Amino acid sequence: MTESLPNVEEAWLDVPTLDRLVVSRPSSHPPRILLLYGSLRQRSYSRFLAEEAARLLRQFGAETRMFNPSGLPLPDDAPDDHPKVRELRTLSEWSEGQVWCSPERHGNMTGIMKTQIDWLPLAYGGIRPTQGRTLALMQVNAGSQSFNAVNNMRILGRWMRMITIPNQSSVPKAYEEFDEAGRMKPSPLYDRVVDVMEELVKFTLLTRDCAGYLVDRYSERKAEERPVATPADSARITTGRKSA
Repeated sequence: MTESLPNVEEAWLDVPTLDRLVVSRPSSHPPRILLLYGSLRQRSYSRFLAEEAARLLRQFGAETRMFNPSGLPLPDDAPDDHPKVRELRTLSEWSEGQVWCSPERHGNMTGIMKTQIDWLPLAYGGIRPTQGRTLALMQVNAGSQSFNAVNNMRILGRWMRMITIPNQSSVPKAYEEFDEAGRMKPSPLYDRVVDVMEELVKFTLLTRDCAGYLVDRYSERKAEERPVATPADSARITTGRKSA
C-alpha cells in the first residue's frame, strides 16, 4: 500500500526515471569550457593562471574560450542588453563547464570576479546559463597560501546550481610562480593545476549529456504547471481567509 505524502502534489511527483540517463547518441564534440578571471592588471596573475589552465584543457581535448571583463558594467548599472553582458551570457550558454580564477583581495574574491558572476542569472527567457554545468575553482595570492577565494566561489557555484568539482588550486606568492612571458613554472603547484583541469574534463564528459536530468526539480515542475493566481487568490493567501 502506497503511503500518501501530506502537502505534496502527486501530479508533479513523477520523479525522472533512470532511463533519462541512457543517451542514445552521446555528445562527440570537444568539451566546451569557459574561463573567467578576476583582475584587470596588465600583469594579471589570475589571467596568467587561467591562460595556463586553458592550454592544459586544450591538451585534454577541450575547446576553450576566455571572457575579458574589461568594460563590463557593475550589476544594475546597465541594461541586460549591454554588449559585454550579452557577450558574457552568450559564452556561459555556450559552455558545458567553467573555470573561475580570482586573486584573493581582502580575504575574498575580487569585485571584478563577483561582478561577472552577478551578471549571470539562474534563468532568463527559458535559458539556464549556469545550471548543470561543471565548475573548477582557482585563486592566486600575493602572499602565503590561503583558500578564502576558492571557498567563497564554491558557495557561489553551489548557489548557481553548478557541479563544482572537488579539486581546486590555490597559488601562493604568484609573482614567483610565473616567468616574464606569463608562463607558470614547473612545480608541485603547477602539477595541482594539471590535476584540477584533468578532473574538470572528466566531470564534464560524465555529466554534460545528463545535465537536464540532474537539474530537474519537483518544485520547478510544479511551478510550471501551477495555474495563474487571481487577485482573489492572492488576497486569500495574504490574509489567510478561505473562500466561501
